[in-house]
Amino acid sequence: MEGDTDEEDGAFTNISLADESVDSGTATLHSKKEDEYFAMNCDMDGDTENQVELEEKTRLINQVLELQHTLEDLSARVDAVKEENLKLKSENQVLGQYIENLMSASSVFQTTDTKSKRK
Repeated sequence: MEGDTDEEDGAFTNISLADESVDSGTATLHSKKEDEYFAMNCDMDGDTENQVELEEKTRLINQVLELQHTLEDLSARVDAVKEENLKLKSENQVLGQYIENLMSASSVFQTTDTKSKRK
């Protein structure tokens, strides 16, 4: 930056605000301490955001794991019910056959020819 100095006390009386060093990038408007403070705040905000994201991810992972365990339990229950259903069907078939055999062996359940008995 350019400035005119007062010959008597050496203080600047006119300061140009134009960026004269094109190669050096953009001009900063903050002091070094302000920049450090801003960077620390950004880091803290970033850390807070990262912490929130991490907590959310952890919560979601735990929820997924819980749902997986629930699904495994339900799947095992479905398999157990299917086995019980097959067992009961088999028992019903055996009992049905047994009842059928008893009915055919009993004279009470046999068909009678009413015409032949009356004659």
